[in-house]
Amino acid sequence: MDYRDLWYEENTAITERYDLAVERIAQFAAESRVAEPFRDYFIHMAQFSAQIDELFGFQMRGELADRTLDELQALNEALYADVLPGHYAVSYANPDYAAARLGSRLGSLLSAFYAQMRGAIVFAFESRLTDITILWETLIEIYNLFEEGTPRPRQVREVLYWFFSDYSDVTLTYRVREQLDPSLSFARDIILHSDLDDLRYLYRFGEYISDTELQLAAFMNTLPQETIDRMAAAYTQGYQRGFVVMRRDLSKKKTVAIRYELGFERMIRAAIHQFQAMGLSVILCRAAVWSVTQSPGRQAGWHASSPNRQYDFDHRYDSAIYLDKAFKERKLGVLRTAYEEYRRLAEVYAGPAVVETFGRAPFSPKTCAAARRFTRKQEELSAAYTSESMQVINRYVPGDETSFTIIAFPLPEIGRRFPEIFAETIRINTLDYEIYRDIQQRLIDVLDEAESIHVTGREGNETDILVRLHTLTDVSRQTNFENCVADVNIPLGEVFTSPLLAGTNGLLHVGKVYLGSIQFINLRLRFENGMVTDYSCDNSADPAKGRELIRQEILKNHDTLPLGEFAIGTNTTAYAMAGRFGIIEKLPILIAEKMGPHFAVGDTCYSWSEDSPMYNPDGREVIARDNEISLLRREDPAKAYFGCHTDITIPYAELGDITAVCADGRRLPVIREGRFVAPGTGELNEALNEALDETSDEASREIKSKLQ
Repeated sequence: MDYRDLWYEENTAITERYDLAVERIAQFAAESRVAEPFRDYFIHMAQFSAQIDELFGFQMRGELADRTLDELQALNEALYADVLPGHYAVSYANPDYAAARLGSRLGSLLSAFYAQMRGAIVFAFESRLTDITILWETLIEIYNLFEEGTPRPRQVREVLYWFFSDYSDVTLTYRVREQLDPSLSFARDIILHSDLDDLRYLYRFGEYISDTELQLAAFMNTLPQETIDRMAAAYTQGYQRGFVVMRRDLSKKKTVAIRYELGFERMIRAAIHQFQAMGLSVILCRAAVWSVTQSPGRQAGWHASSPNRQYDFDHRYDSAIYLDKAFKERKLGVLRTAYEEYRRLAEVYAGPAVVETFGRAPFSPKTCAAARRFTRKQEELSAAYTSESMQVINRYVPGDETSFTIIAFPLPEIGRRFPEIFAETIRINTLDYEIYRDIQQRLIDVLDEAESIHVTGREGNETDILVRLHTLTDVSRQTNFENCVADVNIPLGEVFTSPLLAGTNGLLHVGKVYLGSIQFINLRLRFENGMVTDYSCDNSADPAKGRELIRQEILKNHDTLPLGEFAIGTNTTAYAMAGRFGIIEKLPILIAEKMGPHFAVGDTCYSWSEDSPMYNPDGREVIARDNEISLLRREDPAKAYFGCHTDITIPYAELGDITAVCADGRRLPVIREGRFVAPGTGELNEALNEALDETSDEASREIKSKLQ
């Protein structure tokens, strides 16, 4: 069925409202009842509305299929021009520009609403006329306020508040459906039925298409089908293996959600077929568009690269306009109703399969004075909603019945050696898990003798932290560390645990680390009894701004978070590759966490499935699935979970020693001066020796100087 037909009945029912709204907005330019400078804002909104109306017509008539590549590129550029870096300084999408033109309070509100209006681009591509109509009607309602003179900011905010609240049963309900329902096949149809050699297909998604997507898709078309199938198999078989490892029954499930970045369509097409062979239908859900369904700094779904990361950063807290206790309760009520409506789809949902990317240039956001921010009360409400919504979701999609997998590949932006880096990444993603399984088991054998683990840095790294472990009562049957090979978390190469909080104390320091899209410089977190008590970074000359960035991006607006995970990465092959190409600082957490010890703040590794037994390949049960915070779920789940888990890695070049400290006072060396010394782990140093021998570029020489 043509995707446009899916919305035929609903679109027909709302066409009259839509036509009236379009007609009214078109009159803005000829009217003078709204005074400047606000008249200019509304004329710009009317021009954008006209663009969308034209686009919707093109899409419904199927005319975009006949456009040339140049014509599609011109259309795409025109749709996203207002937020591109070259235009953003004088765009109403820029909160600071809007505030300068329209006043600080009104400008901030109107800029946030315009950012939400821009979601109409993808609604037009998906033929969702209701979503566009309610946006246009709200624009008219705001315009009416200004016809009577300059309204108070409170009046505009009230319109926006009730808009987002009243329509949450539309926006949030659809969000739940699109995450569970494989019949919403917009993206899947494009992937399966397009000629992927003809790059015009990229413009059918409705996202901003940059050189990155075009170059990546063109590169994928040069790869042999055998390579494409191998890439997809590492991903899909890892997903399947995750159910086996966790002893969960995949046969009860019918759907899997693929999340990825545009340009990988050849691999995704192969993955769809491989999942279908497992009996799983694929869900392809776009990253959230409505403010009500977005999470700051997170994209859960398929998407393209951002047209402007500063724009995304400036609008990440636009929900501050309407977030209060009543709205939080309203949203939770809608969420419960939506999951009840789609409970049968939820029962057969197996979990997400994610393709991450890396290689972009560092992003250091600028502070936008007029951007919306949460108050402390709103931070508490947001955290409470995250916790309570996870309880709702877990009721319908139990964490101990699902699984996931994550794999990562580079983007062309990584540099001129992109093809070589891509080939090496494929190799790393398909390493022999049996070799690593055995080496990691020897590592675990030493770690399981310990009461705590002492980690220190070197070469300017100030890390000095003691991590307390659970007590094993039967070492022959129990272990503290999971032996992680190539299943849910690709590439392979780590052993990890959920440590005890009491007795976990010290400083974690990393010189440079990417967390999400932001590179943190000289990040420091101090722990007392497993909880973050102090933090800083050098991202800003103003220490207070650095702390604010950490609080928002790492602590997720909590006053503190527990240490949810301690792990030792063993993938020295990945580290050597990164050094050889000079891309250590560009790697995603997924790979970086395998390249040294890492510490995760937030929930434990086993959140929402702590009561499900977990076993290593040797048959021993991993007993370290809880900590003192997660145990509170038995009294009140809201106190046990934070809805976040952020890994922070110390790379081998900054790593000093890792020592297993035994209850009887023995100190067993695991890593010394950045080298593995535990019995049976020496093979891991071979790749580090390769890194020492590489002197072809500056990054390799830096590694050599640090490791010698």
